[in-house]
Formats: sequence, structure tokens, C-alpha cells
Amino acid sequence: MPYPTVKHLHIVRRTGMAYMATQTLAGPPATYKPTTALNKEKVEEAIQDLLQETGKQAHALQLDLADLKAIKQAAEDFQTKETQLHVLFNSAGVMFPPIEMVTADGYDLQFGTNVLGHFYFTRLLTPMLLSTAASTPGGKVRVINTSSMGHLMGNKHIDYETLKDGPQRVKMGTQKLYFQSKFGNVVFSNELHRQHGDQGIVSISLHPGNLKTDLQRHASTLEKCVTSIMLYPAPMGALTQLYAGTMPQAAEFGGKVGRRCALASLSLAHTVMQYMIPWARVGEARKETNDPKVGAELWAWLESQVKGV
Repeated sequence: MPYPTVKHLHIVRRTGMAYMATQTLAGPPATYKPTTALNKEKVEEAIQDLLQETGKQAHALQLDLADLKAIKQAAEDFQTKETQLHVLFNSAGVMFPPIEMVTADGYDLQFGTNVLGHFYFTRLLTPMLLSTAASTPGGKVRVINTSSMGHLMGNKHIDYETLKDGPQRVKMGTQKLYFQSKFGNVVFSNELHRQHGDQGIVSISLHPGNLKTDLQRHASTLEKCVTSIMLYPAPMGALTQLYAGTMPQAAEFGGKVGRRCALASLSLAHTVMQYMIPWARVGEARKETNDPKVGAELWAWLESQVKGV
């Protein structure tokens, strides 16, 4: 199975699956420019590690998904350096932080980072994605949105009263707020494909697996001990992301595809809304995430929150 050539890859943490995906993509003959991250020291460490491991020089772009103005600046910086974007990995995330933590703009930290932040960054780069698709053989680019099986565990809807700080948000609690954000990831991904799929943007959401990364940094010692025996190494999580973002077969995803292993030939006789599960298989997300009304409602809310930033 040959490596595809990747021009742009967005990573978040050197210890997470996005870093592992970058490391894999750096193998010959792929070329890449990993961009982003939450803190400059971690980015520099990642750049040096990638240079030693692959011999390739990475370039960083500062991106804080918990700050809308910072997101806008990051998108502007990216567009001054690049003219094309073929694959965007929306892989950053925060899980179970203390309930008092909110974004710079006062949103719940988990929904604000995991959903609103990714939406705004993607929205700002959508013109570049569309122009790249129009000038690319095959006419397609990809946006890979990392959700989790947690989207199955919360409510069947988004409670918009909990997305900014207030008593309803505190009452919901940090775990349910996380599940709600993962539900939002799938809804956003599906709606993005509805809006731009016919223009060449293939939007794919996925559950990467239960992984040993620093996503669990806010968990209690007991929770870490219990979950550690059920977690897989981070490189395993990169497998599904890599398949969705690089394999030719996955360019046909988004919308509806056959419910069969993605590593085998696809059968379109039986179709469900596309959602990938470990390890590089096509699964099925919660049915409510595919409701066009739910998608339109979330999209309208997201648009209203970034207006005038």
C-alpha cells in the first residue's frame, strides 16, 4: 500500500495520535508541513523529534482553539504562507476538565474547543479548501473530524443553554459536557459535508479508539488506574485518521457509504451515514447526528457565535 503525498497536516500534541499520524506521514516519499499547537515548547519538541525521526523539517503555526480571536489570527497566518490545503485534521480536544474552566470567550471549555473552535478554523479555511478542490485532480479535499464513542453516551440533542457558563452548564457536569461536544463533532462533520460535499469537500468524522494519550490529564488518579488497562497505544489511533485522510478509497466517503470494513472493498448495497471506527472501519454513528434539522440548528448557532470576531 503506497504512501500518499501529503502537503499539509495539522497536529496538536507531540504525545497524541496526531503526532503519530505526522510521524507516519513523514515516511518516504511523503512531504508535509505539520502546523499548530497549544504551547510553543511542546511544538518545538515535536519539531525536533520529527526532524530526528524522519529527517524532515516541520513548520509550526500557533493555534489556540479556546480563543476565537487567536483562531482567526492563526488562519490568517496560514493563508499568508500557503495557497493550498488538501487535508485538514481537526484532532485537538479536551476531556473532563474542572467545571470552572471556560474558553477565552466564556464558552464551556470542551464544546468551545472541540466544536466551536474547530468549526471556526475550518470555516476560515473553507475558501482555500474549495479552491484547492477545484484545482486538484479528482476535485476533492478532506476534513477529518475526530469524535469518540462518547457521542453515544450523552443526550440525543445539544442543550444550547449549557454551551456558555451558567447554572445549566454546571448542573450538566464535565462528563456529560464532554459527551455533548463529541456528539457535536459528528453533527458538525455531517453538516459540513451536506453544505460543501458537492463542491469537493469530503468531511469524515471518526472514533479513533480508546487511547493512551494526555487527553486523560484531567482524570483522577483512580480513573487513570482503571482506564489504563483498557487503553491502546496512541499509534493505533492514528490508523483510522490516516486511512480517512490519505487513502484513495476514503475520498469517496462523506455522506453515505457501505457499512463494511474500509480496508476491504466497499459495498454500496446497504448504506448508512458515514462514520469511521477503529481500526479503519466504516461504522454507524448515533442516528440523531444525521438529522438535517439538528445539523442546520448547530450550524446556525456556530455561525452566530463567530459573527463579528
